[in-house]
Amino acid sequence: MATLLRGEVPVILQPAGYAQYKGAYCPPGVAFAEVRRGPLDGHSDWAVRPDADGEVPRVMSFDGGRFAYEYDGRDKKGRAVYRYAPNLSPAHRGIMDGVAEVYAQHAAKQAGESR
Repeated sequence: MATLLRGEVPVILQPAGYAQYKGAYCPPGVAFAEVRRGPLDGHSDWAVRPDADGEVPRVMSFDGGRFAYEYDGRDKKGRAVYRYAPNLSPAHRGIMDGVAEVYAQHAAKQAGESR
């Protein structure tokens, strides 16, 4: 957990919810559940500072803007919950194409073993 400065709110990063993954890119043959997964899901090493109105940033980006997480309320521990936002993440298409390649390799391996 991050060391918090006065006024900061701890953050937890979570997989995308329906609002975030609706309409997101998913290659043929890949389980749509893969779209929900973000590269930083489960991390709680960050904190945000609310603005003067008490609002936290709507979107947090990581790795030079390649990955985005969208604010989705607070959890029972008072942490700001940010969900992976594939539609806002420029790296999402490349990641999903890589997942599709792994799926294809696995299918080819399974087909070879079943002979």
